[in-house]
Amino acid sequence: MDYYTLKLCGLTRKLPIVSLGPKLKIASFNLLGDGELVEKVAEGLAKEIKKFDFDYLVGPEVKVVPLLQVLSKKLGKSRYVILRKNIMGYMVKPVTNKTKPTLVLNGPDAKILKGKKVLIIDDVVSTGRTIRVVRELMKMINAEVVGAMAVLKQGEKQEDFEIPFSFLGKLPLFGA
Repeated sequence: MDYYTLKLCGLTRKLPIVSLGPKLKIASFNLLGDGELVEKVAEGLAKEIKKFDFDYLVGPEVKVVPLLQVLSKKLGKSRYVILRKNIMGYMVKPVTNKTKPTLVLNGPDAKILKGKKVLIIDDVVSTGRTIRVVRELMKMINAEVVGAMAVLKQGEKQEDFEIPFSFLGKLPLFGA
């Protein structure tokens, strides 16, 4: 297996290069289970996040969850909101978007976010689709998205999110 060496926030990680199709490979980045990396990345993001006036951090499941937990603690926020990929049995009046990828917001979370300022956090942004879907959901519930941040931006395509967007590092795309 081939690997990509990522240097980020004073740490080095060897990321496996995996195939997404016949013509595209990526370096697979995963925060889950790497507490040291989560802490360092949270420190880096927290410096940038302090520039924003926001009420809640919001992010998609699953890999960004430990980062949201650590960021919330570092920033003195008692709560953050996770968007799920499917409607779960525990959800009450879930709110979901109309486009792919599907993301779901639990109804009580939607009530908390209504009229509030939110900052989107993600681990890796490639096409920007997830950020656009999160913005769509936030608009549906009348929450204001003040910006988006990611640990890594993958590929060279420049996205226009119409909100401030920043990231800590870059990942290349690989041909087959």
